[in-house]
Order: sequence, then C-alpha cells, then structure tokens
Amino acid sequence: MLKITTAVGVQVVSAIRHGRSPCYVALQCLGRLDAKSQLDPKLSSSTFLSKIVSNRCCTHHSVRCYAKNKDKKSNKGQKKVSIDENLLAEHFKYNAMKTEMEKAVAALKNNYIKNLSLRSSTGALDSLPVTFEGDEYVIQDLAQIVRKNPKTIILNMISFPQAIPAVLESLKASGMNLNPQQDKTSIFIPIPKVTKEHRENLSKGAKALFIKTKDTIKELQNKNIKLLKDNDTLATDLVHTMQDQITALADKYVLEAQRIMEEKQSELKGDS
Repeated sequence: MLKITTAVGVQVVSAIRHGRSPCYVALQCLGRLDAKSQLDPKLSSSTFLSKIVSNRCCTHHSVRCYAKNKDKKSNKGQKKVSIDENLLAEHFKYNAMKTEMEKAVAALKNNYIKNLSLRSSTGALDSLPVTFEGDEYVIQDLAQIVRKNPKTIILNMISFPQAIPAVLESLKASGMNLNPQQDKTSIFIPIPKVTKEHRENLSKGAKALFIKTKDTIKELQNKNIKLLKDNDTLATDLVHTMQDQITALADKYVLEAQRIMEEKQSELKGDS
C-alpha cells in the first residue's frame, strides 16, 4: 500500500511541475492502478504509472470557464409598461396631466425657435419678449422690423420711442450675442459672426431649457402619483399599477424632449 501511495505521489509532483492538475492526475492514476491489478499484476506500480503518464493516458486537459458578465445589460430585466388611458382617466385627471406634459414639450420647441438661433433673424426677433410699463409685449408689438442687409437688422421705434430702453435691455439679454446701437428712434442690430464659443454657449442653453422641461414633467408625475397614494379608497395594487403607468408616460415625454434637445444641439454645433 505504501508503494502505491508513493507511486501516485511521484506522479502528482510531476503533474505540478508540468502545469497539470494534481488532483485530476491522482484520481486518474488510482483508476489506472485498479486496471493494472487485473491486466498486469507483476508490473510495479511506479513503472506502470510512469508508462501511462508518458503515454498521456491521464494527461489533464484544461477547460476554461468564463463567468457571465454581470455588467452586461439584459433585456429580460426590462419591463415594458402598457398605458391604459381609460383606467387612468377613471381614477384621476389623467387627460389634464397628459395635456400639461405635452405643453411642456411644445414650450421647449418654441423656446428653441425663439431664443436659440445661430444668426439673428427677423423671425427670431419678432417674438422676443419685452417688459414695458409693467406689461409683457413682444418686439413686433412695439417696433417695425426691417432687414437692411444680410448683416444688419433695424428696429423702427417711431411709434413707441418710450419703449426703446426696455427693447435694448431685452435684446442684450436675449442670449443671441447681440450688440444693439440706438440712433434716435431707430435701433441698429449688427448680426454677430458665429463663433465656436457662441455655438457652445447656445448648446449649453439648449440643455438648460431641456432640464427645465424635464423637471416640469417629473413634477407633474410626482404630483399625480401623490394624489393617488393619498386616496384611501384605492387598492394598493391598483395604485402601484397606475403609478408605473404614470411614470412610463412621463418618461415618454422626457425622451421626446431629449430628442428635440439633441437635434437642436447638433444644429447649433454644426453637426447636421
């Protein structure tokens, strides 16, 4: 028995030296020794094991196992939520919430058109807001807008000369990089050259407006979810179902607003 143990030990040490699995070799060798007792009882154990190892009878074949990548995203974990508008409308003011979310996205589009333009245009200036004598106006209410040439726009303030200071202030704060100059009742607006810095500033402005829109949509989401949770007449499971659907609707409008922002940023940076 001692001789057999020693013989197996020799092969295990040899396996370690040659980079093979010692446990695998030991088990295989013991199995082969059992076969030796039947095939060739007179052959010594050490000689028999040396032969079978050299003949690769118990050579270890390694198998590499790869662990699953935990960071890899799986679509199986993503639950798609279907929105049941009839169910939602039955239990709270769903249509009003949806309309407000749509208005938030529409307001983002209008803000981009009015306030984020690479070049000042008569169209962009038309709807530029002006606060005058406590009331809110747009420039086209107070001035006649004339495009003198491709590089200059003139505001004729002859009808409301008292509004000139308010209009000048609005132009300078417009974010369009304007430097208006007054000449009596006229305001001359040189159209600025589009620089890389100006493009980047406009792009940042686009993101800021998107974040404001996103916050508005999420506030509507949270407000209506709270109303549902405060309603003691509704079952808990029903509240959870409607909460998921409200969140899914809000996410839909946020994604739409994000798409509009990315398109605007691409336009402003000259990528499109």
